[in-house]
Amino acid sequence: MVRRKKEKRKRPAWGVPKGVVLLATPEGWRHSILTMEGGMLCGRLNVPIDTDPQDARAASARMVTELARDFHDIAVEVSWDPPQEPWSWTARVTPAAGAGQDG
Repeated sequence: MVRRKKEKRKRPAWGVPKGVVLLATPEGWRHSILTMEGGMLCGRLNVPIDTDPQDARAASARMVTELARDFHDIAVEVSWDPPQEPWSWTARVTPAAGAGQDG
């Protein structure tokens, strides 16, 4: 039997974030990150279930800014829209003022 040569798998290149959806569910906080390329990353926010919504939004914004920095070397700002429902929040992600400048 001939073995195939194993290929090194590259870490996926996540798209640049453009929006965030944060949901409070009975199982915990869930998020979806929308990308400029049309992709979506979904998962559970790593905070306790009983976390205050303001703290959950801050944790989500921190996660998105770290992803943008680590994967794309860009600084972004997260701006939360007024909530339409008491359990759901959306945010816009934009390049930070002065992004791309050394400093």
